[in-house]
This record gives sequence, structure tokens and C-alpha cells, in this order.
Amino acid sequence: MTGVISWWEAALLGLLQGITEFLPVSSSAHLRILGPFLPSGTDPGAAFTAITQIGTELAVLIYFRKDILRIALAWFAALPGTGASAARKADPDVRLGWLVIIGSLPIAILGLVFQHAIETYLRNLYLTATMLIVFGLILGAADRYGKHALPLSRMRWRDGIIFGFAQAMALIPGVSRSGGTITAGLMMGYTREAAARYSFLLAIPAVVASGFYQLYKSWGVAGPVAAGPTALATIIAFFVGYGVIMVFLRIVSSRGYWPFVAYRVVLGIVVIALLNMGIISAH
Repeated sequence: MTGVISWWEAALLGLLQGITEFLPVSSSAHLRILGPFLPSGTDPGAAFTAITQIGTELAVLIYFRKDILRIALAWFAALPGTGASAARKADPDVRLGWLVIIGSLPIAILGLVFQHAIETYLRNLYLTATMLIVFGLILGAADRYGKHALPLSRMRWRDGIIFGFAQAMALIPGVSRSGGTITAGLMMGYTREAAARYSFLLAIPAVVASGFYQLYKSWGVAGPVAAGPTALATIIAFFVGYGVIMVFLRIVSSRGYWPFVAYRVVLGIVVIALLNMGIISAH
């Protein structure tokens, strides 16, 4: 049975969004998996996921406000026509600002090109479960064999482009936006914390733009989640997400990513088992 998602269901989805958005476990996969178990039995949809991510990205903006302000000021001060010196243009913060912009292009372009597939075919739960397992194992290998040596100040243009395409993989539920970018960072030799912090920064333009685009697109259009419950879920996602950022950075600095790898693999196996038993549907 399917129906319109209720207020308390939306609140639960917002809680789940806030918990999973910054962890390398795929928030979109969790929202997709939870949908069939709600009393309404409804997949909240890609639009709901994108809109609630506005809340979690607001948490990023507040938590990393000093870093973001420093990078933004350095970037604007080094723009052509400002008379900036060569030394200022070579500032790592200026380069980081450009890399965030360039790294946001792949997910923006591919998101528009494959929008229909993202909202339909790619939400198949067999595919979601497979991505959870496969990319979980890749994350584990990157965490195990990565050099964990490079800080963000050493990032090169090539690295920024690779980060961008890794983030774009998250258009497939189950891959994980943070998981994709963190995995790429670890494989290129960045420290665990540097990979995580850049994952947060890189997500800001793409996720905020996607969220407001979906908000504009769905304004006044009837969907599985009404405007009020969606707003509630977004607010809850903000407060929960802010707390998760602090805890997550402590965990990866001391324990690495293996707890998340194990969780992804187990969850993927459980979802496949539920699908094969006919308890949940793939579509």
C-alpha cells in the first residue's frame, strides 16, 4: 500500500537524513530503503532527498564558517582585475576555491543529463544494495592502503577534478557522495580528516543548488511528501547533521573508516536478502 507520507514519517526521514548525510554510507540509500517500511509504504523520492539536504548543508556552512569565509575572501581577492600579486594568486586557499568550483561541475552536468534515470531506474533497490557493498569494499581498500599523508594545502588541479567525478558517482543511490569523495581522497594519499573535510566543502555548491532546484521544481506540485512535512524533515536534518559532523571527524581521525565499511556491507546483504524473500520490492 502506498500513500502520502505523514508528519511523523517525515520527521523520521529527516532524522535519518541528518544522521547519514555526512557518513560514507549513502543517505539517499537509507531514505530509499526505509520508504517501504513506513506505514504509508512510500518512497519519499529524489526531490525530497535533495530538499532535506539543504538542512544538512546549512549545518556544514555553520560548522565550517571560518574555513569557508577564509577561502572565499582569498578567492575574491585574487580574481583577475583586482591587482592581486602572484604570491596571493598562489595562495592554497585561492586554489582550493577554484577546485571546489571546478569539482562541482561533473555532478551538476551529469545530474541534469541523467535526471530522469536518477529519479527512476537508478532507484532500484538491487542496484542500491550492490553499490553499498561494492563501494564499501573500495572504501575499505582505500583506507587500508592509502598513504594518509597529504593535507588539503597540497591539492593539485588533477586531484580536484578526480574528486569532482568521484562526487558525481553519488548520483547513484548507494554510492554515497561523501563516501565517493573520501575514497578518492584516500586513494590519492590524503589524510583521513583532509579527505572528509574536503568532501564537506565540495558538496556545498552541488547539494545546495540541487536542493533549491528541486524545491523550485516541486513547488505547488503534489508529491509523496507535502510542503509542511518536508520543511520539518529539513529542520530536523539540520540539527542532527550538525552534531554528526563533530562526532564523525573525531571517529575518522582515531579509528578510520572500517566501521562504516562493515556497516555498508552488512546493510547491502540484508537488503538483498529482503528483496529475494519478497519482503520489499526493488521498485
